[in-house]
Amino acid sequence: MNTDYDIIVVGSGMSGGYAAKEFCEKGYKTLVLDRGEPLEHGQYKTEFLPPWSMEYRGRVPEDELATEQPIQRKSYALTDFTKHHFINDKDNPYQQDQPFTWIRSAKVGGKSLLWARQSYRWNALDFAANAQDGHGIDWPIRYNDIAPWYDYVEPFIGIAGSEEGLEVLPDGKFLPPLPMNTVEREIKAKLERAFPGRKLIPARVAHLTQPQPEHLALGRGMCMARNECQRGCSWGGYYSSLSGALAAAKKTNNMTLRANAQVQQVLYGEQSGRATGVAYVDTKTGKRIEVSARIIFMCASTLASVQILLNSRSAAFPNGIGNRSTVLGHYIMDHVGAVGARGDVPGHLDMYYKGRRPGGVYLPRFRNLETPRNDYLRGFGFQGSAERRDWRRGINQQGIGAELKQQLRSPGGWKFILAGYGEVLPDYNNKVYLHETLKDKWGMPQLVTDVAYGENAIKMKKDIQHSAAEMLTAAGLNNVESFDYNVSPGGFVHEMGGACMGKDPKTSYLNQWNQSHEVSNLFVTDGAAFSSISCVNPSITFMALTARAADYAVKQMKTGNL
Repeated sequence: MNTDYDIIVVGSGMSGGYAAKEFCEKGYKTLVLDRGEPLEHGQYKTEFLPPWSMEYRGRVPEDELATEQPIQRKSYALTDFTKHHFINDKDNPYQQDQPFTWIRSAKVGGKSLLWARQSYRWNALDFAANAQDGHGIDWPIRYNDIAPWYDYVEPFIGIAGSEEGLEVLPDGKFLPPLPMNTVEREIKAKLERAFPGRKLIPARVAHLTQPQPEHLALGRGMCMARNECQRGCSWGGYYSSLSGALAAAKKTNNMTLRANAQVQQVLYGEQSGRATGVAYVDTKTGKRIEVSARIIFMCASTLASVQILLNSRSAAFPNGIGNRSTVLGHYIMDHVGAVGARGDVPGHLDMYYKGRRPGGVYLPRFRNLETPRNDYLRGFGFQGSAERRDWRRGINQQGIGAELKQQLRSPGGWKFILAGYGEVLPDYNNKVYLHETLKDKWGMPQLVTDVAYGENAIKMKKDIQHSAAEMLTAAGLNNVESFDYNVSPGGFVHEMGGACMGKDPKTSYLNQWNQSHEVSNLFVTDGAAFSSISCVNPSITFMALTARAADYAVKQMKTGNL
């Protein structure tokens, strides 16, 4: 069969960028389609602008984005500097049966421009938990299946981290860690003394602390600790698909990248029994375009991939391509969090730190390991940091004039925070589906989200809150206060599920190679493929599974199976 391309990759973020790199470096003509506007690495329009040059000094008024970006403004990363990197909600509507915050990128490179760069491997328990406690679909792979692929992607990404020898948080291929500051080291000693078995470690983050030849070859350089990452980073100090995977793919001359391309359907050949290509709409002209390929990799981000697959209807698949099981769209998950504690650290007023370190500390999961609780399943970890209060403490402080200015020229006291991220149980009833009549301006059926936290997550949140306050109190902090901001699902931008991997085609969408059970040349390697959610950030697992699936697809093409 003659095709326009060997491979079509839908999406250009974490997964899509890596798929493009893998196929292009192996010599395959690859088309990358992305709904976002074009963006070239190094051409970040607000990257070096000072706050006083911005209309709102870098901040965003409460009502400024109420019409155009009412959902996107809920993201921690949206500011006056970064709002152009987020979609316009008015032009990209969806419906919510229950509150769900769908954060989406407006640019090529996807959310790899906007992520918080926290990078942790999943552990053996994460892949076995569904089978052990009976919630969700049993993963068709285990940690040992993906471990070599973590080894493969981590050096390319560049992850700063410390080797700790923890079974619950496997070590990886690390660059030197970003060191803890003096207060974090003190809290580490006190906390670990009070709670044997718990460890406070440097956060593992995708920042170059010691660039290697493969990073330098792409023009990437050492992180400068500006912590302005979501504006874009011209020297690639943090990993994004623009500075990393897409740059590598571009060097091969095997990649064709089309922006402003809203993929709406995967096309299916009734005679061949395979996907023949995709149909997309050019969002600037409104023109519908069809392109063909031997293999399709869906990497549009979790909900977007599911939306496209559900809309890919044919006589053979009236409920969406490869969806005779009707499981497509179910088991949507996001982490539970925005829960923890903060407090004041006494002393250390003669100490400060240099730069704005883009990572703090991490406290790995300690719940439901050797000693299970009887009130909830799975577990959580904590992200945190110690900082000195800067001039911004004066925003809500009483005072005026020279006296206030003089006071704010010196740093305030130290504060420390721990915020938990917990694993949510897979639940078939947490789902997305297509609205029967509502469409967006380009004719794509709108997605409807119906996702809620269950009783298990609610009980876990209470333990997260209590545990954080307990640890900070034991570490000697003052004015310890716990918090729970009651963030809706989607708010942590770690959405997963919807096209889950599994062993049985009757209950899952993908096999152990991220390959459709029913359409052999269709793969899904973004978060939609995930059958559970762990309690750690997912991005390097997206990329490891993508590299693994691409390797399998290439071998199948060479043997003539695809």
